[in-house]
Amino acid sequence: MLPRIADSLSFLYLDMVRVVQDDTGVCAQIQLDDNRTDTVHIPTAALTCLLLGPGVSITTRALTTLARHGTSVICTGAGGVRAYAGILPDSLTTRWLEHQVAAWADPDQRLAVATRMYEMRFGDDTVPHATTLAQLRGMEGQRMKALYKLLAQQHGIGRFRRNYHPDQWHQQDPVNLALSASNTCLYGIIHAAVLALGCSPALGFVHTGTQHAFVYDIADLYKADTTLPVAFSLHQATDPEQQARRKFREELRLIRLLPRVIHDIQRLLTPATATDDDSDDPTRYDVRIVHLWDPKTGTLPAGVNYAPDGT
Repeated sequence: MLPRIADSLSFLYLDMVRVVQDDTGVCAQIQLDDNRTDTVHIPTAALTCLLLGPGVSITTRALTTLARHGTSVICTGAGGVRAYAGILPDSLTTRWLEHQVAAWADPDQRLAVATRMYEMRFGDDTVPHATTLAQLRGMEGQRMKALYKLLAQQHGIGRFRRNYHPDQWHQQDPVNLALSASNTCLYGIIHAAVLALGCSPALGFVHTGTQHAFVYDIADLYKADTTLPVAFSLHQATDPEQQARRKFREELRLIRLLPRVIHDIQRLLTPATATDDDSDDPTRYDVRIVHLWDPKTGTLPAGVNYAPDGT
């Protein structure tokens, strides 16, 4: 029995290793010398996502096991360039994907979901009624500027400006380096949660034009509470990228982010539907039930021969 996505470990970052499948599971190997290899086994069934940094090679058998266990794999290259490889578990229904597509395809519903996303960042009681999406974007921009200024003052930093230029990666200050590294980890966790629910990472409500628009939508809900404080606390770090990953992972143990992500996605897509009933918990890896679509009845049982009698 695989654990629920909400109960899984957050992420594991690897670099300069070879990931293989042996007789007991997936493991990371590093050659220490000519006669000795250090091996660390990876708990794939209980891991949300695996981040593969520079110098990593992985075998097909290992990827197959990760796919079977529903573990998301994210490849992070040198210079902060990110390439995502999402692995979708085959044991999921399309319930939440259908909710997402229905809301995304209807302009009014899409606007409503986008508005709810901004309201979740501000707090439901702080947004005036009938505020437009353009006004919400402006309010969010002002809120982020104020948060940058507050965090900079708390840590004794001068004026801070968010700066992300992969072609000038090593010329950036520690805060920007730490923020990019921790955001990569956050995107990986959100990506894994989106896939675990069976939703599409590409169908975003605020972001658009990328295969990970919905991932960015959801990740923006948590940056102010997670990656930003971590990044600013590392303004004097000698290795801000590595330290950001480690500190971010430690912080996740305290805030229990994954259950919150799952609940928030469900609340965004179906705000009027209660999702606290564990007997209908969509985060479990239940037995897959396949139906046939019919324009009149909606669904019909699969596994039935519908040939007319006498033919």
